[in-house]
Amino acid sequence: MAHDGTRTLTILQINDTHGYLEPHQEMFRKGDRLEHRVVGGYARIKGYFEQVRAERGAGSVIALDNGDTLHGTYAAVHSKGEAFVEPLNALGLDAWTVHWDFVYGPEQLQRITGRLDYPLLACNCHRKSSDELPFAPWLLLERGGVKVGVIGIAAYIIDKTFPEHASEGLYFTLGRHELPRHIRHLREHEGAELIVVLSHLGFPQECKLASEVDGIDILLSGHTHNRMHQPVQVNGATIIQSGCHASFIGRLDVELAPGEKPRITHQLVTLEGDVPQDAQMQQMVDAIYAPHRAMLDEVVGEAAGDLNRYTTLESTMDNLLLDAIASAAGTELAFSNGWRYGAPVPAGAELTMNDLWNIIPTNPPVETNELTGAELRDMMEDNLEKTFSADAYQQMGGFVKRCRGVNIFFKIENAAGLRIQEFFVQGEPLRPDKTYLAAFVTAQGVPKKYGRNRRRVGIDAVEALRRHVQAHRPVRAPLRGTVVAV
Repeated sequence: MAHDGTRTLTILQINDTHGYLEPHQEMFRKGDRLEHRVVGGYARIKGYFEQVRAERGAGSVIALDNGDTLHGTYAAVHSKGEAFVEPLNALGLDAWTVHWDFVYGPEQLQRITGRLDYPLLACNCHRKSSDELPFAPWLLLERGGVKVGVIGIAAYIIDKTFPEHASEGLYFTLGRHELPRHIRHLREHEGAELIVVLSHLGFPQECKLASEVDGIDILLSGHTHNRMHQPVQVNGATIIQSGCHASFIGRLDVELAPGEKPRITHQLVTLEGDVPQDAQMQQMVDAIYAPHRAMLDEVVGEAAGDLNRYTTLESTMDNLLLDAIASAAGTELAFSNGWRYGAPVPAGAELTMNDLWNIIPTNPPVETNELTGAELRDMMEDNLEKTFSADAYQQMGGFVKRCRGVNIFFKIENAAGLRIQEFFVQGEPLRPDKTYLAAFVTAQGVPKKYGRNRRRVGIDAVEALRRHVQAHRPVRAPLRGTVVAV
């Protein structure tokens, strides 16, 4: 504490790490150019955490994880998240919340949570049978002489967009009704001087939430992978989000002077060469990958152009996936979900099996479905609304659904159901009464309510990718104007 009574603490955020234990290529924009640099990994997260703890004093540092932690790579999915328990505990985190971490089901998540040294916070996750909370809603910490209340909000969409088994017995709210009473309790009964909300709703939703709920000092945002170099202020709340893929850390240095509002300084830290790598953590990571290294390092092709998922309407990485599943199914049309995760691959790089698993780590079966033209239009209108709804709380997807064999021209600003101006299939105007055969992966690619005669074609997504990139060396998957905002 300073002589004038000022107290200081540092809050460190990781979000949407998506199972990226190791350093990897990450994409950065330089004006009209793209460049790729090797960044990230748990050894650098640990190294930076320890550097800050040494600088500020361990008793003045809070480390928080917004979730999407146990899914997104082969190591995560193969072990259903269990391989991550030891390295996560070694990071010295104070709390976390969740999204994709539910994909293995509530029981598996409870098992993993029981082995972690810190709590899962989710004030908006309720049991259907009793409305009880399976996870703690908040945590009170004292750091730097400051009592800090941390309230967790899990992803709202878990029971709305995931397979049913992921949220069996549970339902999720937005947290806006629960949050005020927890803030009051922490302030009035626990003596909290600083309120931190740890959320995985997504940046648009969290800005709306902060505008509706008073008393939030800091909101750590997740889900939408924003690289925020500057925080935003909404209704007195400082909001940050810190990229994805374990490539960045958000740092907030907080000063509390008597009788004044918190003074907050923010830095988005890129985890690259100047950040020390913790040797003990690196040994843990190496041990996790050792049994799978030969398989994952196998070179199966080359990338003729950049492959990434960092564009909202269409992406090169997903065009590669769509080409692979269309080839496997013998169709021209193909659909997949607009996932955000999946580290980029630069042009000219070798494609390994690890890259293919990163593209679609759940490795679902390739399927076909028959849809009418009217269903295709309805499906895409619904997806556009879930992506661009004027009401942030109704935005429930990732990016726009990925499409092959179509050209859709739409108005972002139009009302729900009225966005699509023109819709073509293989160059011809969409016919509402015609039946079209499409390949797809997962119910997020083509929801169950659309189409008929679903059938598996006898190959899974990763194998379809392997065959495709081996048959096309180097493989090309450029942007094609499948979905265009006009």
